[in-house]
Parts: sequence; C-alpha cells; structure tokens
Amino acid sequence: MTMMNILEEKGYLRKSAKEKAYVYGPSRTRASVVKGMVKDFVKLVFDGSAEPLLVQLVKDRQLSPEDLEKIARAIKESA
Repeated sequence: MTMMNILEEKGYLRKSAKEKAYVYGPSRTRASVVKGMVKDFVKLVFDGSAEPLLVQLVKDRQLSPEDLEKIARAIKESA
C-alpha cells in the first residue's frame, strides 16, 4: 500500500474508490513513462549525452539490424 501511495504521489498511478476498495490504474502511457525514464537515465549516467549509450549498445551488439534501421529513420525524421 505504501508503494502504491508513493507511485500515486509521483504521478505514475491514479486511484479511484470502488465499493470498499481503491482501484489503481496507470496515469501515464507506457511511452510517456519510458521516455521519462530514458531521459533521466541518460542525464544521470551519461551526463546528458546519449551518444556513449548508443555506441556501447552497438559495440555490445545489443541492437539488431532492424533496431539500427529504426534509429536511422528516427534520426532522418528528426533532422
């Protein structure tokens, strides 16, 4: 219950009263949460630069050719 309250306070959950209990559900989309978590991770671990993260993922072969194509498309679309 404590964890649910903390997540609600942070804006990740919303609760509504239903009969004698609270029903919890997500307050943000998965995409929104992932975006925020990645942004925070890059800021904390890589001092705000995503380049070292991407380079390491490529070197460790953590990105498939399909992943690399998606990244290339995203770069082209954002430029």
